[in-house]
Amino acid sequence: MTLRVSSSDSNEKTVEYIKKKIRAIDSPERSINLFHCLNEVGDHSLVEEIHQFLKSGRMHRAKLSSSQWSAVVFVLLTSEKELDEFNINNFFGGNNKMEKLEVTEKLLPVIKESRSVQLSDCGITDKGCAALVSALSSNPSHLRELNLSDNNLGDSAVKQLSGVLHNPHCKLEILKLRNCGVTDKGCAALASALISNPSHLRQLDLTDNRNISASGVKQLSDALQNPQCKLEKLWLRNCGVTDKGCAALASALISNPSHLRQLDLTDNRNISASGVKQLSDALQNPQCKLEKLWLINCGVSDEGYSALALALALKSNPSHLRDLKLSKNKIGNSGVKLLAVGLEDPHCKLEKLW
Repeated sequence: MTLRVSSSDSNEKTVEYIKKKIRAIDSPERSINLFHCLNEVGDHSLVEEIHQFLKSGRMHRAKLSSSQWSAVVFVLLTSEKELDEFNINNFFGGNNKMEKLEVTEKLLPVIKESRSVQLSDCGITDKGCAALVSALSSNPSHLRELNLSDNNLGDSAVKQLSGVLHNPHCKLEILKLRNCGVTDKGCAALASALISNPSHLRQLDLTDNRNISASGVKQLSDALQNPQCKLEKLWLRNCGVTDKGCAALASALISNPSHLRQLDLTDNRNISASGVKQLSDALQNPQCKLEKLWLINCGVSDEGYSALALALALKSNPSHLRDLKLSKNKIGNSGVKLLAVGLEDPHCKLEKLW
């Protein structure tokens, strides 16, 4: 007498076998086909579990298994909703950077399909950056914003990232590398990428990279002089910019004056009257379209006619500058009076003076 196994028993064994295979595979990307198999046999338990996590907003507090992370990747990649922004903090809420990096690596298939990627302070170093670069390189035309701030990347990782920027298919518009250990070598790599593929990047944030010297600023400024460069916002807060750096930036503003709209040099305390004067000379170029100039805590003073230079710039090219920040500088009454001369021009469009 033969025993027949019911179709339901067979189905359960198939489901269990597929789940076992999913648990054995460490790469979520390689598990995607197995989730499709689960769908085919009508088992949605893992996927439904993840849907509940995502809906509840508790994902960042959950301790997920490897198979559950694979399910997260499957759910997000097969969702009809476009992946506009990926933020690691939505998936991991702890302070353990090693664990945060592990989660980031598990979610690389999702990252490479996202338009905006927020990976600040998640333990990425030059080694971890290699996997990220590999993922981004496989789909370079999709990404528009990348934030890697507060990761100890160093110049080696920045060079790897610049390789993605070199790709003519790369459409990245916003790159944030605040406090990432970038030095002049990193600036050289970024400048090279801007020159080879100049038409897309609009915003570059290098705030708090204190080892960038005049040499690094000069290399970035050389890239800005490319007529095809479309960079509109450049943040160099607390970056060791000196008068030599100001001279290079001024040269860029004069030679390619039509694109840069915002320049932030806040907390560069070694900028003296000479540096401010050179920037002011650039502002006097009628073609200069700079709208925001931030020089907070930069050594601007009455001495050396720093304030006078800025006032003259306002007077001679009054139609573009909207936002001028000079707080925490040693400007006295005479400096304020000199600025007031520029503000009196009826064509002056300045809206904010700090």
